Amino acid sequence: MILPGRVRERAEELAGDLPAYVYDLAALDAHAADVRRALADVEVYYAVKANPDPALLRTLAPHVDGFEVSSGGEAAHVREVLPGARLAFGGPGKTDAELAVPVHRLHVESPGELRRLIAAGRPADVLLRVNLDVPVDGASLAMGGGATPFGMDPGGIAECLASLRGQGHVRPRGFHAHLASGLHAPELLRLAGAVVEFAREHGTHGEHRGHGAREVNVGGGMAVPYRRPDERFDWDAYGKGLAALRAPGETLRVEPGRALTAYCGWYLTRVLDVKRVHGEVFAVVTGGTHHLRTPAAKGHDQPFAVLPTGNGRGADDEPVTVVGQLCTPKDVFARRVVTTVRPGDVVAFGMAGAYAWTISHHDFLMHPRPGFHYLT
Repeated sequence: MILPGRVRERAEELAGDLPAYVYDLAALDAHAADVRRALADVEVYYAVKANPDPALLRTLAPHVDGFEVSSGGEAAHVREVLPGARLAFGGPGKTDAELAVPVHRLHVESPGELRRLIAAGRPADVLLRVNLDVPVDGASLAMGGGATPFGMDPGGIAECLASLRGQGHVRPRGFHAHLASGLHAPELLRLAGAVVEFAREHGTHGEHRGHGAREVNVGGGMAVPYRRPDERFDWDAYGKGLAALRAPGETLRVEPGRALTAYCGWYLTRVLDVKRVHGEVFAVVTGGTHHLRTPAAKGHDQPFAVLPTGNGRGADDEPVTVVGQLCTPKDVFARRVVTTVRPGDVVAFGMAGAYAWTISHHDFLMHPRPGFHYLT
């Protein structure tokens, strides 16, 4: 993997103070601006679950229309960092207290959740989350397309629409769907088309006319190929496809997370030992998957670059498995990657800007936490 010059310089400066995260805010700003241009009039809400780091939120704020949160804690966090930000609140297990959080849009996950919301008597603007029975082949994660805990089938949607009649404080604004993750632009556009068609049919026609489907949130799920770190999601094609899909007067909204922030983050470690066991070479580095859980969670090799700052006996242009300090065979960053590495070298793991630090089991074995550094 190619290490940008600015990140390399910071890595060399931090060589004696690792592990650490480095976030390239200038690169994030440029990438978010490109995405904003490509999506034009499509609204963009950043999925905070991908990375809630305050510096990243502030960098993204000028380029997005709002932020999607999935807990009361995330909502409070974004409110503290960006007091005036628009919030959309999603997630399948909202408590009564979370249903009371004032947000721009609340994504209703079930008829039961809607009944609790109506009974509370508080005003709310809602999108009904639909789980359509459509193919999601090739997805890395499927939240829809069949029986999952996320959203409602058409029967659940019909039940919600019936509950909404005769009351005025819970205001239906349209539909939401996040059916799958890890898909490229053509596949996501196909799903978006199915969701928009459903929303138009159920929100503006027949017995449910007037319930409103002028807003359709088609979710996130843009592919981030860790095996090809130089490849990017085709935002231009996606934006053009959504523009063709949107009818006059409709609001289309997307919720990217990983595809916005993954590329700006680097997790830096230092090689402690290079050892050979039963013919296999292992490089043991500071830190581990308790800091960067992504490769263990997704079952992939985290892309990395080696800065040759060490010396001594190591491995020369041969397959190496890079592991952390944890007492578990699952503490693996990358398996049998051909590289050259020696004790004392710095290893920079790329694509560590999303679903990395905040999803990791920080307190396992009680190692020190990493530092956090920002390039502006």
